[in-house]
Amino acid sequence: MGDIKEIAMPARAKYEKDLSEIFDRLVLMCRYIESAIEKSVKAFIERDFELVQEVFAEDKIVDKLERKIEKACLRLLVMQQPVASDFREVYAALKMITDLERIGDQARDIAEITTRTESEEYTGKLENIHQMAVIVIQMVKDGIQAYINRDLELARSIETTDDKVDELFNVIRNEIVAQVKKAPDGAEQAIMLLMVTKYLERIGDHAVNLGEWVEYAATGKAPKKETKKEKTKA
Repeated sequence: MGDIKEIAMPARAKYEKDLSEIFDRLVLMCRYIESAIEKSVKAFIERDFELVQEVFAEDKIVDKLERKIEKACLRLLVMQQPVASDFREVYAALKMITDLERIGDQARDIAEITTRTESEEYTGKLENIHQMAVIVIQMVKDGIQAYINRDLELARSIETTDDKVDELFNVIRNEIVAQVKKAPDGAEQAIMLLMVTKYLERIGDHAVNLGEWVEYAATGKAPKKETKKEKTKA
């Protein structure tokens, strides 16, 4: 029995070390994504094209981190052959980086919209768009922290927070429609505003997915068949 423990303990220690490295890269990926969302919205509001370029650069870093984490997770699954609970933990990380990468893409999409805006002042209200960005950034951060800390309560709270994002989306949409009715010439700008708002809503939906993968890792409960991100594609 002593020999078995001596063999098993190093293997477990190696697994914990590898998983810790995955955690560290997930946190780093999350930080770049938080920065990208914040910068993309600020770039749009202020028409800051230097920030746009920073978002583009950070998106490339996020893509590289996704590949590194994916490789590390697959190596862990193949080399360590984890038990069921460990398998769920690693598999959840694999699924989460897909959502994180898509969030990064949507931040980039917002930055790209900025490059197509005209020079005139925005006629619509931008405060709610900024507020949406603040909320979704926190949702993404909560998803990663919930995964690392095995915090189911925090993970489940993300969907409730997303209700605030949906409410803001509806408020902004109604404001845009009302503005276009008053000034039809501003329709093109209104479409840009609506697209930015829609991308932020999708980021919130992906953050909800993060919470569902945390619950899967902890309990084995499979995420909903029709995830929120799939609904947004319809």
